[in-house]
Amino acid sequence: STVPRMGSETAHTSAASSWTPERLQAEVDSRTWFHTIDLGDGVRTKGQKDTPEEAAVMQIPSDLHGRTVLDIGAYDGFYSFEAERRGAARVLATDSWTWNWPGSDARRNFDLAHRVLGSRVDAQVIAVEDLTPEAVGGTYDVVLFLGVLYHAPDPLGYLRRLRSVTAGLAIVETVVDLLDVDVPAAAYYPGSALHGDASNHFGPNPAAVEGLLADAGFARVDAFAPWTTSKEWAVRTEGDRLPGGALARVRRKLRRRPRSGRMVFHAHA
Repeated sequence: STVPRMGSETAHTSAASSWTPERLQAEVDSRTWFHTIDLGDGVRTKGQKDTPEEAAVMQIPSDLHGRTVLDIGAYDGFYSFEAERRGAARVLATDSWTWNWPGSDARRNFDLAHRVLGSRVDAQVIAVEDLTPEAVGGTYDVVLFLGVLYHAPDPLGYLRRLRSVTAGLAIVETVVDLLDVDVPAAAYYPGSALHGDASNHFGPNPAAVEGLLADAGFARVDAFAPWTTSKEWAVRTEGDRLPGGALARVRRKLRRRPRSGRMVFHAHA
């Protein structure tokens, strides 16, 4: 792919000269973080998600040297900075919803981490609906589409936009539902039915994700096993309140066939 470098060529200086660990930790603690990011010197953001642990199941290539990476829905930026750490030649972080949401700390969190880490990741505010090669400076070798698909009111339209900017590999991580249905299908979440969040729209099953990716123009799709399920989470967090026999029955059912969870897919252009 051909992707011109965007943004300043001037490397950021280390934040060590302006931030003591104590001052930085206090600033970090004053904000709400979605991602857990190690900022060095013992300073770590208190994210709602343990992103370093989750990164192990995202199936992102460990060596990205010489490759261009587009992170769609970057939020606080963990995966953008992780792609840079893995050697990517250029990383573009994009977001719109979380970076523009009133009261959200996401964009200022990204900017703080970017400054402290001395990052050269580029950033662009753009909605998924507006993604085109022309809008983001070309196509990219690796495109991260993590935790975005189930927020799409138009899943196929989103994936067509994803395909348009993917030169090599798109990594899609999403909520999956209806795992007990053998044909392509998707659950619809009206209002705030899923996790109390009205931005969640559809939970496709694996066959639906693969079909959508194929119809969007990807040549091959590899699906990885579900890495967590909402029922398993309920067992972990509420198990102590279940009678022993009931908990055992839930666990036996989970071992048989969970209904929902999260999965990673590799879509090849």
